[in-house]
Amino acid sequence: MRQFTDQPADRPIGRPGPASGVAEPAEAWPIGGGPPPSAAWLPLASGRAAEQLALDEALLEEAHAGLLSAPVVRTWMADEPTVVVGSSSRIDQEVDRAACRAAGVGIVRRPSGGLTVVLGPGCVMWSVVAPLPAGPAPAIERLHAGLLGPLAEALSAAGRPVVRRGLSDLAVPGPGGERKVSGNALRVRRGCVLYHGTLLDRFDLDLIARLLRHPPREPDYRAGRAHGSFLANLELGRAAIDAAVRRAFAVVSQRQHWPADRVAALVETRYADTAWTERFD
Repeated sequence: MRQFTDQPADRPIGRPGPASGVAEPAEAWPIGGGPPPSAAWLPLASGRAAEQLALDEALLEEAHAGLLSAPVVRTWMADEPTVVVGSSSRIDQEVDRAACRAAGVGIVRRPSGGLTVVLGPGCVMWSVVAPLPAGPAPAIERLHAGLLGPLAEALSAAGRPVVRRGLSDLAVPGPGGERKVSGNALRVRRGCVLYHGTLLDRFDLDLIARLLRHPPREPDYRAGRAHGSFLANLELGRAAIDAAVRRAFAVVSQRQHWPADRVAALVETRYADTAWTERFD
């Protein structure tokens, strides 16, 4: 099975993503105020969820250590369906383990909060790792609004009317009410933030209904709806989504290097470790 460590550290991770060029910068960086920093795009197309989550954490560690002077922005897509639980989620409360075993779908735990999601082909993942402005850390609501607002605007410009709903969802109009197309989570460390989430595009929504239980908490706009009547796909395509993410977060350059050794260590000690995944169950 392919590992990140199979590739030199001076090459892009995975296969080059579609339309991986840069976009014109936005007017302002959404969480920093003033002109946008030179956000860098880290290009890739796909990979194992455990490795990709390890990369998010490794980049956050770089930022925490003061080694990241500008935001790193990327998208990725899991090679195979995977259930990803939040950092403090209780698996049995949110996941149907028997259904996962029957479907051959693995479970991993991510470094950020929030509830469980299902990834795989057709679900585009997006991540931003950024230094925070000097001084007190921004309020959590400011981070959610500052990152989801520009993304909703950019996706809307790409062809779907997308709005922020609840604390950290993006939704589109649909039969029976607005439907969720994106769930997001964050982890804040001193001087930096990791913000990442899903963008359902052409995903098997029935799979989510089979693998996940009804969540233990939900935003008001869900109104008790089951997964099948609450979720929707964007149907924009990977290239359009990548372009929207680049535009939303003021990408003006491209990064080629990544912390390969640290990613490998995090996969071994956390993301591929059953004890880490099962730590609350």
